[in-house]
Amino acid sequence: MVAWMIAAVAVLIAAVCALRLVRVRRAHAAAIGERGWLLEREREAAARTAVDAERARIARELHDIVSHNVSLMVVQAGAARQVVATQPDEATEALLAVETAGRDTMTELRNLLGVLAPPADGSEPDDLAPQPSLAELSTLIDRIAFAGLPVEVRISGDPVPLPSGVDMTAYRIVQEALTNALKHGDGRKAEVTVRYAEHQLRIEVLNTGPSVLSGDRPPPVKDGGRGLFGLRQRVAVFGGDFDARPRLGGGFRVRAKIPLEKP
Repeated sequence: MVAWMIAAVAVLIAAVCALRLVRVRRAHAAAIGERGWLLEREREAAARTAVDAERARIARELHDIVSHNVSLMVVQAGAARQVVATQPDEATEALLAVETAGRDTMTELRNLLGVLAPPADGSEPDDLAPQPSLAELSTLIDRIAFAGLPVEVRISGDPVPLPSGVDMTAYRIVQEALTNALKHGDGRKAEVTVRYAEHQLRIEVLNTGPSVLSGDRPPPVKDGGRGLFGLRQRVAVFGGDFDARPRLGGGFRVRAKIPLEKP
């Protein structure tokens, strides 16, 4: 009798343990399934974020390339139209500037598309030009000055080699600010200051224009400020500060501070 009771208790305990084991396994399987679902959702979210970031980067590059060069082409074409009958030599120079800006636009777009869609064999194209940098600042200033906006440039501090991303961002800041000054300023003057401070690169672009003190309103930015917004994002990538606003005395001011790695 005792042996039978012990056997019955043992069977009952085994059944309870088996039932608990089944429940534990089911719970474990459910947890693994839920974790896999969460990981899949995280992967999808990360993929969408990467796609959105890449779209934003491409949009910024296209804006910087097209807006600057097309603005120069419009200004030069307008100048050529005004003097074509009376000053043919100057009209020819303006049209040559339009042609140069058009070629530069095509080159930069081809380079961008080459980066986005490399050859199918995985090789790197040999004819892609390097990304723009502050080394090309003088060429940019000459283009803007030839289009009718005198530009004064100041370089202070000891120039140091810059990371390629910082170098290109600095160039784009000056390019966008001067393009906007050419389109929306009064054409009198612009000033560019590049300061190599300790562990920091500072850029400031000033231009003359309508004054808020006199009640004048600057012309609206036709792209909705997309270029300045893109610059703010570029600078934020490096943990820097960006500020763009009208000047009380007239015109506009663009400032940026980009941290540099300590030596």
